[in-house]
Parts: sequence; C-alpha cells; structure tokens
Amino acid sequence: MKTLNYLLLVFSLISVFSCKKDSNDLNNPAVEAYIRLLKSNKYESSTLPSFTYKDIPALLKYRNETQLITDFPRNPISSMYKSDCKLGIYVLWTIEAIRAGSINDKSGYQRFPSQNPMLALRNAATLTWVSENVSHEPAAKSYYDWWENNKNKNFDDFKDVDPLKNTDYWWR
Repeated sequence: MKTLNYLLLVFSLISVFSCKKDSNDLNNPAVEAYIRLLKSNKYESSTLPSFTYKDIPALLKYRNETQLITDFPRNPISSMYKSDCKLGIYVLWTIEAIRAGSINDKSGYQRFPSQNPMLALRNAATLTWVSENVSHEPAAKSYYDWWENNKNKNFDDFKDVDPLKNTDYWWR
C-alpha cells in the first residue's frame, strides 16, 4: 500500500510540474525567453505566444526598450511588410494581443491585434502612421498606467478599456 501511495504522489507531482510553461519552449516561451529571442533576432515562430493577462506585468518591464528587432511574428494578412520595430512597441502590441484576444476581438488574426505593430493617429481624416520615436513614450506610459490603475481588479472588469483611449493613437 505504501508503494502505491508513493507512486501516486510521484505521478501527481510530475503532472503538476509538467503543466508549468517551459521557459525555453520555442512555440510558446515564457516572457523572458520571448524577449531574449526577440532581442537576439532569433524568434522563429510565425505567431505570437499564447500569453495571458498574468504575463502582462512581466511584459511591461520591457515597454520602454528602444532596441530595434527584425525577427518577429508579422500578421500574414497585412499587405505591408514592417522590416523592423522597437522592442518596446512590439511588447505593447503583444499586450494588446492579450487584451484584444480576451474580449474575442474579431479584428485579429492568429492572435494578432492589428495589421502591424504600428500606431496611427486616431482622429486623422486619412490613415496617418506615427513614427515610433513620437508614439512610443506616450503609448508605453498609457499601457503602464492602464495596468497599474486596474491590476487589483478582475481582468474581465477592465479588459474592454482601451489603454490608448486618452492618447492620439490607435493600433492599425
């Protein structure tokens, strides 16, 4: 009987620990591995990882990063090819994918929150892209404030709130 109990305990522990996200899983890495792969331009997946709102605090640590990255998932339905992107902007776009995906936003495709990790002027008469040098800092602040002002709430209670609603920008 002791052997059976011991085996049950071992199998229980194995199943609990095998459910933890492997930080080196190239198909769905932990945040730190994702950032490391993006920074080294070695991210090879064509889709964004399956992050959840629980990953947002770890992602926000990288919101101000200005390093240019070149190997990152791109939305395949976009007719525009963005050759590089500031890491911080890409991180914000990843957070937007989590938020948009959690509200079943139908504008996304394969977990992408928009066509490209680019911000446009919200109220412009025609589509007007905004340089990352101009939009990055206010967008990073908006996402940080959105999270900090709501992090103690249930995510379902604020996932519909657009972090960029008080800025001139939106994902396009």
